[in-house]
Amino acid sequence: MPPTTPAFMVQGAGSNVGKSVLVAGLCRYFANQGLAVRPFKPQNMSNNAAVTSDGGEIGRAQAMQALACRVPGSVHMNPVLLKPETETGSQIIVQGQRFGSMRAREYGSHKATLMPHVLDSFARISGDADLVIVEGAGSPAEVNLRAGDIANMGFALAAEIPVVMVGDIDRGGVIASLVGTDSVLDEQDKLLIKSFIINKFRGDTTLFSEGMKIIEQATGWAGIGILPWFADARFLPAEDILDLSSKTGDTKVRGGADALHIAVPVLRRIANFDDLDPLAAEPGVRLTLVAAGEAIPGDADLILLPGSKATIDDLKFLHDQGWDIDIKGHVRRSGMVMGLCGGYQMLGTEVSDPYGIEGEARRVTGLGLLSVETEIGQTKTLNLVTGSSQHFGTGITGYEIHMGHTNGADCGRPVMEIEGRPEGASSPDGRIIGSYVHGIFSNNDFRKAFLADLAARRNKSVELGTVDFAGNVDAILDQLASHMAQHLDMDALAEIAGL
Repeated sequence: MPPTTPAFMVQGAGSNVGKSVLVAGLCRYFANQGLAVRPFKPQNMSNNAAVTSDGGEIGRAQAMQALACRVPGSVHMNPVLLKPETETGSQIIVQGQRFGSMRAREYGSHKATLMPHVLDSFARISGDADLVIVEGAGSPAEVNLRAGDIANMGFALAAEIPVVMVGDIDRGGVIASLVGTDSVLDEQDKLLIKSFIINKFRGDTTLFSEGMKIIEQATGWAGIGILPWFADARFLPAEDILDLSSKTGDTKVRGGADALHIAVPVLRRIANFDDLDPLAAEPGVRLTLVAAGEAIPGDADLILLPGSKATIDDLKFLHDQGWDIDIKGHVRRSGMVMGLCGGYQMLGTEVSDPYGIEGEARRVTGLGLLSVETEIGQTKTLNLVTGSSQHFGTGITGYEIHMGHTNGADCGRPVMEIEGRPEGASSPDGRIIGSYVHGIFSNNDFRKAFLADLAARRNKSVELGTVDFAGNVDAILDQLASHMAQHLDMDALAEIAGL
């Protein structure tokens, strides 16, 4: 039976066509009309996760979409989350909790069994909503994955949800991608698609009016509109490290010669890198993402080791790149090093995995920059946390998401106090620090104090802490909603949804 709550699904004619941002903008637009709107993504694949108020984890994009709806995130907004651990396998999160780890082939044969969980979550989300906006994953044109599908047409068919298809004109071939998608789908799937959107257009949209007609005639879909490029989307929290890299390209000119230079080695299994978004937004900060094969810049003021989905493998990857040598040279030159979550674990003397959580059971030597040891455990810590910085006295909100426990002498100098308990570790001189808490740089007062302290240690003078990160994100969501309302037929979308 069709859903009783109005809903529609945004799918893409290819990957990275902008679905997540489009859904966020649509969520904010309809929320601004006074509706109770909820986002939903049946299956996501990302190591950039968010902890929810109901004690689980979802993809970062769904957390942003919940923010666009002005509601707390829920595990039911993204009931299946795949977190890549190796080239061929992922950790499976079902309704917010760790379900296990599977290789891609094993998951392919198992995914259909997760449909009841997906439909259960969709029903729960729908019960609180006037409108549900669903996001697909990848593209339904990957018809080799159609059997047992829960991410695109498989879900849309099971829930009887109408589909809006999105094509990315910026990458070229948008007519072929949309018409080609229609040509490879089964008839029952084709019937679900009601309209299409052209996204990321640069220039005069009237120049593509003939292209719209060609697509409409070839597919039978109605064109909802052509959405021009929205440059400020780059300031929204990134779900993919490639999205984050687009924010760092112009930072070399920021802050002049005294700009604080923060270097971030891009680990193979980098996770929860939205920690970097507030830093990338600061005009007095130059953020450099250090790719494999590159040396960590010698003029860095801070080396920030980010989270990792596979700490031990990424520690080996770090050694393979020679970054351990760069980091220790940086420390000898009185530079600062900060590790977050997996990066914190790497800073210690040892990381052990006695239960084989990350593969085989093993014990490896860490960077030895903090006097702490980590044991990767069988229970995942998932907490929203509130506390204060031990060094600056500023308030902190953030989240913990990890499967390890760290102890040692340097834990006697915690980074913060979280709900009455010490958290993190630091070296005697305070130049090496580690913490499990993600999201701390989103706290304006802490970020300002931290960067001011870094500037003082490095004898630099630069304007810092002028950015209201959360306020800016909220304002950009409103701007995005207005941008979409100007160029898309929102009444047609409402009609498709059944409003």
